[in-house]
Amino acid sequence: MKQSYEWFKDIIKTEDNGLTIETYLKSKWLLPKKTLHLFRMNKSVLVNGHAMPWHHKLATGDEVHLHFYFPEEHDIEPFNMPLDICYEDDHILIINKPSGLDTHPSAPQDKKTLLNAVAFYFSSIGLKTKPRHVHRLDRDTSGTILFTKHAVASSVFDQLLANREIKRSYVALVHGIVRMNSGVIHAAIGRDRHHPTRRRVSKTGQTAQTNYQVLKRNRAKNETLVSLSLDSGRTHQIRVHMSHLGHPLVGDTLYGGKKTAAQQQALHAFKVSFSHPFKKIPVSVEAKTSQPLLLPYVKDIFQKNLSRQG
Repeated sequence: MKQSYEWFKDIIKTEDNGLTIETYLKSKWLLPKKTLHLFRMNKSVLVNGHAMPWHHKLATGDEVHLHFYFPEEHDIEPFNMPLDICYEDDHILIINKPSGLDTHPSAPQDKKTLLNAVAFYFSSIGLKTKPRHVHRLDRDTSGTILFTKHAVASSVFDQLLANREIKRSYVALVHGIVRMNSGVIHAAIGRDRHHPTRRRVSKTGQTAQTNYQVLKRNRAKNETLVSLSLDSGRTHQIRVHMSHLGHPLVGDTLYGGKKTAAQQQALHAFKVSFSHPFKKIPVSVEAKTSQPLLLPYVKDIFQKNLSRQG
């Protein structure tokens, strides 16, 4: 998608009548101080076609233009790799991340991550802004990841995520036969002081809730396919909660799963849904999986069952 670099237009509604330009930017668009400063210095706000002082009060029906796209310097080294793009518009990009790929660098020498690949893609379409991921997935988890195309979108979508207005749904293959057809796991999650990266259920941890539903039981292999949705977004939440339930993910050796030839946990983020803050439309995006552990289960039921979740 070729970026147009157009200014974003907003018509002031009754609820914003009387707000100063600065208050409008802070309350409606949730701009951080750094971005506010850039908007002020670059005269990135026009009211009815004119640059106005920031104490100017807006009136119902005013036409406000916001210059969302401006060049940003960053140190993310571009990495050329094919991207499975599920959705794209002027503000966001949703990628189906393959398993075995980090979402972002964790050390200076990490330059072959999804973030680096998105940086290359932005450059290839002439977009000179910094790529930002709204959420992340573990290296061995595949599926939908949301990126923003400009700083304002990043601020707005971060707030949506904090308010739990971005819904993410997953599918996982777990050890054992899950008896209940559906259920909710309420268990706080904290760090494991005996392991640098592992998490554990802890009374002193952060509150966490995982909702699950059984999709298919394979008694011959003693495995269950489940769909899951989160009411919180803790590190390793699904992996910790399913292990706590007594059903660790297949391949997830960190949390009690058995090692497999694929050397990855069977977890895929198949769906992300939200109300688009700029386009004012509902967005629901699904991504198919190529994980070998999941393929035998989902190829026949993906559209039939998974699309009903979330």
